[in-house]
Amino acid sequence: MEFDELSNQVIGCALEVHRELGPGLLESTYEQCFAHELRLNSIRFKLQHPQPVNYKGVRLDCGYRADILIEDELIVELKSVDAIKGIHEAQLLTYMKLTGPRTGLLMNFNVKKLKDGIKRFVL
Repeated sequence: MEFDELSNQVIGCALEVHRELGPGLLESTYEQCFAHELRLNSIRFKLQHPQPVNYKGVRLDCGYRADILIEDELIVELKSVDAIKGIHEAQLLTYMKLTGPRTGLLMNFNVKKLKDGIKRFVL
């Protein structure tokens, strides 16, 4: 599967984090290290970006937060789990619908090879 340039840059940052840390740490650790790597590569992002729900014309903050919104174009949802499940995919797709970016990456850092833990979604 071919990725757009931004996705390729972001995946490169994630690969660097995984090379340095390996699997087995908490999601929050990967999030902070990944954010640092994005900064080192001059990629604009927002951590824990709010995902309000529009309900009958009213924007409601229901507590949803996307892990990382990159360049207002790409949502990245990080995990450190034994296996990606349907609920993780549904979470990312919902965030994409709520926020607007048509592209999302689901990354599970708890794998031997990170390439096996990355899924890309396009609406």
